[in-house]
Order: sequence, then structure tokens, then C-alpha cells
Amino acid sequence: MLRPEGKSRFVVFCDHASRDIPVELDNLGLPAAELARHIAWDIGAAGIAETLSNIFDATAVLSPVSRLVIDCNRHLTASDLIPERSHGTVVPGNQNLSPEARSLRIERWFKPYHAAIESILIDRESRRFASIAISVHSMTDNLAGSPRPWPIAFSSHTDRRLAQPMIEILRSGGVNVGDNEPYSMDPETDYSIPFHAVRRNLRYLQVEFRQDEVCEPAGQLRWAQLFADALSQLELLPSQHA
Repeated sequence: MLRPEGKSRFVVFCDHASRDIPVELDNLGLPAAELARHIAWDIGAAGIAETLSNIFDATAVLSPVSRLVIDCNRHLTASDLIPERSHGTVVPGNQNLSPEARSLRIERWFKPYHAAIESILIDRESRRFASIAISVHSMTDNLAGSPRPWPIAFSSHTDRRLAQPMIEILRSGGVNVGDNEPYSMDPETDYSIPFHAVRRNLRYLQVEFRQDEVCEPAGQLRWAQLFADALSQLELLPSQHA
């Protein structure tokens, strides 16, 4: 957790921040080259989340393990919570897991991550401190031969309170912004924003940055600052230290 006493109304979380795999899982039987790919983590997302935390003095929670160990943005009943295959890659260490092994991963990594976010939001509610959730992700620049022209995209489902003005601000600055593309937010699939924000009627942004733009620290800083500048222009947020 970063800046647990942060004063910003933003609460930043990053479901796929890490590609780390606990040593006892022996890299899930995968070579290092596979663990460097998007199947293991959202490349660049952690750096953006950390930079936003610094810019706004915002609390941030970053998942500590690879999405191949357990995907913290999936429901506990989802078939891809612990994926046996990801984008064509078979994950040997996830094959035929026993119920006990599955439960261990849930108890060790999924529940503590979401409990940390919940504890922050509950504490803020008790102090009548308004919160806005920001969920940071990244996407590949090409999927199955289809290029993705958007360097940044928002997934909003039906709640457009922040996504719509952010899209308009960024587009007015000449940025090609994806609007519920390449991904829309589906409460039946996505877990983090629906569970932590939608059920509380909190305003939120679920944002994707294209990985070729943010794979290096300089790009992460550039896009975090551009994103922060756009946030500061929203009428709902009169200053960048909202």
C-alpha cells in the first residue's frame, strides 16, 4: 500500500501490478519470456499507479502477485480466476488444481488485496471523506492481428459521470481515446470496480494505457501526468489536489 494516509479523494488500485510468482510455485512451469508478457501482468500499470499516488497524495493499493497466480479482477467463481491457459499459453502450474490449492491462493493473495481496498474505503466513509476510485490497467497494442489505435481507453459500463468528461478533455487535446473499447466494463466479468465502487455508487475511472506507450519509466511518467492534468480540468475536481 502506498500513502495510506493520503489526503486526496482518489483511491488508486492496480489489479495486475506485478509479475511476481512466489518461489514455491516454481514460475508455474513457465519460462521467463512468458512471464515478461502481458499474460503475467499489466506492463507499465504499476508505474502509472505509483506516479498518480505521488502527484495527488493518493492512497494506492497494488496487487503483489502475477495475474497468472490469481486474477484479482475476476469473481471467485470465474473460470479464469486462476487461468489454465492465457492467450494461447498453457500454464502448467495451474492445471488440475486441488480445491485446497485454489483456496490457498484465494486466502493468501486475493482476499488480502481486496480487504486492503475495503479497509481504506470503510475508513474514509467513517470520516465522511469522499472517495473516487481509479483502477489502472494496460493493454497490448495489438490483439490477434487487430491493432489498437488508442493510447488510452476508458471502460465505464453505464456510469459515465467521470469517463465522459475525461474522454472529452483528452480528445480536445488531440488524444485518440477509446470509449468502452477495446474493453467495456462488465460487472459479470470485472470484479474490482463493481465490488468496491459501483455497489457504493462511488464515482470511478477504469483506465487502460497502451503498453507500447508505457513500457518504460519515461512513458509512464508522461501518461500519468497527462492523465492527472486531465483530471484537474474536471469541473467536479477544481484542483489537482482534489
